[in-house]
Order: sequence, then C-alpha cells, then structure tokens
Amino acid sequence: MGKPRLRHLIRRVRPDDEVVVSALYREYHRPLLAFVIRLTAGDRQWAEDVVQETMIRAWRSAETLDRDSVSLMPWLATVARRIVIDDRRRRDARPQESGDGALESMPVPDEMEGMLRQVVVSEALKALSPAHREILNETILRDRSVNDAAEALGIPVGTVKSRVYYAVRALRIALEERGVTA
Repeated sequence: MGKPRLRHLIRRVRPDDEVVVSALYREYHRPLLAFVIRLTAGDRQWAEDVVQETMIRAWRSAETLDRDSVSLMPWLATVARRIVIDDRRRRDARPQESGDGALESMPVPDEMEGMLRQVVVSEALKALSPAHREILNETILRDRSVNDAAEALGIPVGTVKSRVYYAVRALRIALEERGVTA
C-alpha cells in the first residue's frame, strides 16, 4: 500500500477505525522495529512492545497527524524514542527485580515443630479438669493477674492460687504422658 493511500485513510479516520492501524502497521512496522531495536540495544521483545505502543498512540492520534506529510516515520520515531526513554526512567526509578534463585536457597524455619507443640498442648489441656482449664485460661492465656482472675471467676484469691498450682502440675503430667519434657 502506497503513501497516498495511507494519507487517504488518515483523512477519513475515526477513533475506532482499524483499517488505519493495519495500514500504518504494514507500512511502518519493519523500519520502525529496526529503529527501535537499535534504541533498545538489541532487546527485540522490548522493541516489539515499543512498536506496539507507538502504533496504539498513532491510532489514538490519527485525527491530529499531518495528512500532507510524505512520511509518518519521523513522528513514529519520535514517539517510539520517547517511549524508550520513559521505560528506561521507569526501570531506573525502582529497584531491580531479583529472580527466585536467592529465595529458593534461603533457609526457612520449619514451623511443623511449633504446630505439633500446639496440638500436644491443646490435647494436654483437654485432659485437665474444667476448673483447671478455666483457671489456666484466665491466668496464662488471658494474661490476668491472680486478683483479676479471682474477680472474673467470682472466687477467692486463695482458691485461684491453689488452682493455678494444681493445674500447672496436672498440665506438666499430661504433657509428660505425651512425651513432652521441660
């Protein structure tokens, strides 16, 4: 397709007219790609992306393009060069991404032991009497003082102290039965 035909297409362009984009692509894709490959230091993938973005911008600006120009290549080259410059600035503005290589070799703490410990403690707590579970829940799990636990449970402070003592002893025995030592 010759340049006069392209100028004719641009004259009748509408923002959704794909014929113009096809004509622009057929006529300017190769020379523009060759130009952009030099701008991107031989990075063909990046160059293809830049050419595609340039064509999209040409399509969006088709109504404002110079219809009497012999070639649109200078305009396309300027747009492509600005896209490459913007891409470089964007890449320089954020830290380089690293691959998964370093993360794969990084030691990760094994959380299985902690999970097993939680299960064993949970089972040991279930083996306690309801009064012992209740007092450990108030004092240890909810981190309440003996006085606060006594008030919350409505029992004397001395009762809380003795229940905590016997509940901890019972829990220690229940844990030892499950193979947990100190």
